[in-house]
Amino acid sequence: MTRRVGYTLLAGLAAVVVLISAAIFAGFDGTPGLPGGPPREPRTSAAPAVSGQWVGTWSAAVASAEPGTKDGYAQMSIRNVVHTSVGGSSARIRLSNLYGTRPLPLSHASLALSAGSGSPIATAGSMRRLTFGGKPSVTLPIGGELTSDPVRLAVPGNADLLVTTYSPAPSGPATYHPYARQTSYLARGDRTEDSAGTAYTEQSPYWRYLTGVDVLTTKARGAVVAIGDSITDGITSTPGANHRWTDFLAARLRDEPGAPRYGVLNTGLSGNRLLTDSSRLAPTNGPSLLSRLDRDVLSRTGVQAVVVEIGVNDLFKAPRQLDPRKVVAGMREVVRRAHERGLRVTGSTLTPFGGHRGYSRRLNAVRERVNHLIRSGAVYDDVVDFDRALRDPAHPLRLLPAYDSGDHLHPSDAGYRAMADAVDVDGLRQTAPAAL
Repeated sequence: MTRRVGYTLLAGLAAVVVLISAAIFAGFDGTPGLPGGPPREPRTSAAPAVSGQWVGTWSAAVASAEPGTKDGYAQMSIRNVVHTSVGGSSARIRLSNLYGTRPLPLSHASLALSAGSGSPIATAGSMRRLTFGGKPSVTLPIGGELTSDPVRLAVPGNADLLVTTYSPAPSGPATYHPYARQTSYLARGDRTEDSAGTAYTEQSPYWRYLTGVDVLTTKARGAVVAIGDSITDGITSTPGANHRWTDFLAARLRDEPGAPRYGVLNTGLSGNRLLTDSSRLAPTNGPSLLSRLDRDVLSRTGVQAVVVEIGVNDLFKAPRQLDPRKVVAGMREVVRRAHERGLRVTGSTLTPFGGHRGYSRRLNAVRERVNHLIRSGAVYDDVVDFDRALRDPAHPLRLLPAYDSGDHLHPSDAGYRAMADAVDVDGLRQTAPAAL
């Protein structure tokens, strides 16, 4: 009997020791609010409390340094307005000083939901201060890029976000995307967390410094990156309406039964070419698609599929590339590099431009030869036939009038919708590269 009592006491003492040790270990392990651990999360922190994965919901390709900004935007707040493709429970942003000539100091940054379509007013309770490595300020080196710490924020798909940065000192030319088709805003002084938006009296058609927004999501399974020229950039889409072909594709991926739940990342650049970097006379055309492939496609968050729309400017712009074999070789190089990352590539045919001031029979003959090779299956893993989707059946060298923005080259909003409808969304989930 005495021995049994002794064993019972020892077992009880051992259990107490285990409980105390577990509590101490948990505290030193960093559990918020426990002795030895950090305080409970401040409003700005966003260590995810649920499972999920980071997926890109919005992106833009930076083109060049903004003219007339040799000192940057010292003592000004820049409020970029961007549109999400998928939602999540937390978010983070990506900033770039790629074309800066001096380090870019940022002393304050924030993220919020827009209270209205494209409005600089923040939805009540949605304003979040952003940090970088736990600090509220950061300096981007010349040519540098960084990602913020995540913040907890319920981000819907198909919604406008306000991403605001404040620079207290001169920094050199601003790195920007010139054809946003979206109004953003500027304010004097540090108005980063100004939810009312009344200080944002200056409007702008550009996105500055911001190159990406990611969300933590349990629903989206990755992202598809669309890269190309002005047609992908959506240069003739209705401003503020989010009617680029990539926006219509995002709607299909959100809403269609059975479609892969992917974010859509647009890295189109107006004037961009496959093979040739922009000249000093047209710097906003950006580096060639081959030059920027790693930066604007392969390094994007959660990328699972790639759609390429490129080639017309290689024919149009001097020095012109009139050898279809060289154009196709460049496209195959894109596919080869994507395959190294296990990514399948859908490529588009070159769209018609009959009636455009740059049209000639010779250029169209090159276009048709490139299209023939693309349709043969010897270039890309999959083909989206934007030529067939947009052309007028009665005049196949031209855009269908309802799909023509008026310049006989770029689509209208209806044309952009037709492009999105032409994409085989089921094919986007097939990530294993095909043997070419």
